[in-house]
Amino acid sequence: MLSGRRKRTLDDHSRVPAAVLIPLYQKEGQYYVVFIKRTKMVKTHKGQISFPGGAREIQDRTLLDTAIRESFEEVGLQPGDIEILGELDDEITTTSNYIVTPFVAAVPWPYRFVRNLREVRQIIEIPISGLLDKDCLKADTEFLEGRPVDSFAYHYQDKIIWGATARILNKFLEICRQATGS
Repeated sequence: MLSGRRKRTLDDHSRVPAAVLIPLYQKEGQYYVVFIKRTKMVKTHKGQISFPGGAREIQDRTLLDTAIRESFEEVGLQPGDIEILGELDDEITTTSNYIVTPFVAAVPWPYRFVRNLREVRQIIEIPISGLLDKDCLKADTEFLEGRPVDSFAYHYQDKIIWGATARILNKFLEICRQATGS
């Protein structure tokens, strides 16, 4: 699904490099995506739903190292337990000045996630079929430098996924649609 795909890389030295992991697992014949809801104690993106991840740190040799380290720190995902399936296009955050590189990873199921209480308020697991439902994607408005900007968000039950996470998710789901022909 991700092999042979040409990744769009962004190069902007005024932005902070960051990476996220899109953890996937299969349960009872359905694939699920793992998200986190961030606490109010974190520096940026307080209370938002996102993928596990964060800014690149000096000890990270690569952005993949960043995604793996952050996933371990935030949800206890052991590096040896994941299989990297590929990389998606870089995405910019409009409010926090990051360039985010997303990595897709398979996780065994069942898995005992352990949330970092300071950073993660909730671990959220959503079936891909729910995210692909036609009523899940809705028009939205974001505010950029105080001005409204047309956007979109994913609404699944009482969860709202917006911003860079929604844009990354949208690209991932498009790849899923292409792979399944739906």
